[in-house]
Amino acid sequence: MYELMSFKVKCPMCGDSLMDHDQQIDNEPSIKLNIETNDKKGTINLSSIYGSYNYKADIEMSKGEVVNFYCPHCTEQIISEINCLACKAPMIPFYLHMGGKVSICSRTGCKDHKVEFDDLSIALNKLYQEYGVGAENSGIEIENKPKKKSKKKIASDEKKEIIESGTFLQTYCPHCKKSLLEDGMLKVKILNGESGFLMLSPYLNVFSSKSTVFLPEDKTIENVSCPHCDKTLISKDKECGKCGSPVAKIAVSARTKLLDFYLCTKKGCKWHGLSEEDLFDIRLDDSDEW
Repeated sequence: MYELMSFKVKCPMCGDSLMDHDQQIDNEPSIKLNIETNDKKGTINLSSIYGSYNYKADIEMSKGEVVNFYCPHCTEQIISEINCLACKAPMIPFYLHMGGKVSICSRTGCKDHKVEFDDLSIALNKLYQEYGVGAENSGIEIENKPKKKSKKKIASDEKKEIIESGTFLQTYCPHCKKSLLEDGMLKVKILNGESGFLMLSPYLNVFSSKSTVFLPEDKTIENVSCPHCDKTLISKDKECGKCGSPVAKIAVSARTKLLDFYLCTKKGCKWHGLSEEDLFDIRLDDSDEW
C-alpha cells in the first residue's frame, strides 16, 4: 500500500488546504489549483496519489509547456527557486499536512517530483498508521452503501461465500495463470495512446490507483493486457453493469475456486462484478453490482 499513498497538501503561501473532495482523481480527493499558460487561464485538479501523473484541467496545455500555478484561496503564485533536475523548469512546492513538503515540476509532461519530511521518524509513524497492512488501516475510506436486503435475499446470501470489503485479493491472469501482484499492488499493462502500466489496490472496494501514463477522467482505456503473456484482458461477452463500458477480466482466488472477476475500463467508474455462474456461490460485499 505504500505505492498508493494519498498526500494531503496545503498552500505554502497562506497555509489553506488545497484538497478538493468534490473532484476526485484516481478515486481520491484531488489537489485543486488555478493555472496560467502563455495565453490561457484555468483550473487544474491534480492526483493526490504519490507517483500518479493524472489530472483534469479546463484548459488545454501543450506538452513541454511551463505552467504557472496559483493558490485558489490567496491567489498568490506558488513557485520555488529550485529548478527541476530533469528539465530545469521551476519546481512547485506544497506543504504536507503531516509535515514537510512535496514538489512537482511545472513543465507539462515532466515526471520529476520529490518529497521532503520535517521529521522522518514522525512521518514514517504517520505513514505506517495510515498505510499499514490491511485496508482498514490504509487511510483510504471504503465506500459502504446502505444495505437494503429483503428477507428472501438474506436467506439466499447465507448459502453464499461472501468476500468482504477490505479483503486482499490474490489475482492472476486468466490466460497464463501468472500472478498479477507486484510489490503489493495489482499490476496490468495498458494502452491509451501510449503504453504503460496501471497499478490498482488489490483490496476489495478500495479504489485507489495510479498509472505510468496519463488517463483522462471518465474515459475508457483502449486496452488492458497481462504484463506476462501480453494477451488482452478485455472481455468480449460482458460489459460494465453501471456505465456500459468494456470490462477487463482477471482471475481471483476464493476459498472454493478461481473466479472470473470483472473491472470497468472507464476511468473513475467503480463497478466490478463476477460471472453469472459464480453469482450462485459467491457474493462481493458492497459491490456496485448488487
